[in-house]
Amino acid sequence: MSEGAGSPEARVCLGVVVGVHGVRGLVRVKPFTQDPMAVADYGLVESKDGTRRFKIAATGIAKGVVICRFDGISDRDVAEALRGTELYVARTALPDIDEDEEGYYHADLIGLAAEASDGTLFGRVSEVHNFGAGDLLEIVPPDGSASFLVSFTDENVPEVDIAGGRLTLVPPEGTFGAGDGKDEEEEADE
Repeated sequence: MSEGAGSPEARVCLGVVVGVHGVRGLVRVKPFTQDPMAVADYGLVESKDGTRRFKIAATGIAKGVVICRFDGISDRDVAEALRGTELYVARTALPDIDEDEEGYYHADLIGLAAEASDGTLFGRVSEVHNFGAGDLLEIVPPDGSASFLVSFTDENVPEVDIAGGRLTLVPPEGTFGAGDGKDEEEEADE
């Protein structure tokens, strides 16, 4: 369960174990950190449910993943059982973002209102996913209907206002079905 940055229990996912490397218990971690090797820089990491804690060391990079050693794991089969484990640290373990920089952690997006530029509420950000082709925001509509995913790009999300608790969402055409604002004549003119 992800929690918003305002919560004292807020955590940030640094990466996910995507496989093993060799026979001595090394794992391949897909990093979500700006510097891939930093996935091991913040002390103990824990599983998403908080039941397992690991001390990890990054040993190198190979094909877009970080090769890591987890203390106490030296067997390939034990390492294989970690596949899919998301690695979290407390939000407070991460460096603060300079006020001069326009920056935030993905965990800061959880709970933000996703609004059109005119203030129309599409819903709230419930998760930030990355399945390999870029970041996706999962938006839960206020009416409780099925959530939807939107690519987290400058085109779709031109403004993020962490302090204001909102982001501006310009959903791609077709997100809400066939008639989302343009009539056929306008489309033909384009």
